[in-house]
Amino acid sequence: MAQNDKNSQTDLDGLEKMGMPDGQPRPIACLPIIGQIEGHMALSDSSKTTKYEHILPMLVDIEQNDKVQGLLLLNTVGGDVEAGLAIAEMVAGMRKPSVSLVIGGGHSIGVPLAVCTRKSFIVPSATMTLHPVRISGMVINAPQSVDYLKEMQARVVRFVCDHSGMKEKRFHEMLQARDDMANDVGTILDGWAAVDCGLIGAVGGLGDALDALRSLIAGERKKA
Repeated sequence: MAQNDKNSQTDLDGLEKMGMPDGQPRPIACLPIIGQIEGHMALSDSSKTTKYEHILPMLVDIEQNDKVQGLLLLNTVGGDVEAGLAIAEMVAGMRKPSVSLVIGGGHSIGVPLAVCTRKSFIVPSATMTLHPVRISGMVINAPQSVDYLKEMQARVVRFVCDHSGMKEKRFHEMLQARDDMANDVGTILDGWAAVDCGLIGAVGGLGDALDALRSLIAGERKKA
């Protein structure tokens, strides 16, 4: 247990060094979501994870820190659905300006995280993988199990459509597509396709995301 606590603190310290407020004047906080989001179950030591119990208090600190004027969310992720949705809801509920940038491959619960900010960007070479919610471990053969999955999927779909230009019917069609992946159902979108269907706001890189965030910050100053 002591070793796990030490590793968790090391992870937390590492995130702070990558752009989190640490007492230094820094107007934009950079929060990377790396690997899989680790929720209620701990993943293996060989898996690169982002622990949601670390991210949630960091978001509270960013919202309260007067030195931080905006949040840049770097997103390339999958993982625990409920934990990821909790992070997405926290970011969406922030009063400070926020912008997301999808790099690499964002999939599954990474989709709500990509659209939870005020503006979203994706680099041209990145991909968004849309597929139905899945569970691992023991599954009870009962109607309630299917109902649970449907309800969880509905929560994800509702959040994504509420925070992007994606239409719910089209989103369901992409989740159930059978021709895009060899061993799964779903859809893989590159950067341009993700923008064309309304999922992501614009194709762009780091400079574009920072410019948009600075513009949002400037707008907040004018309101004040």
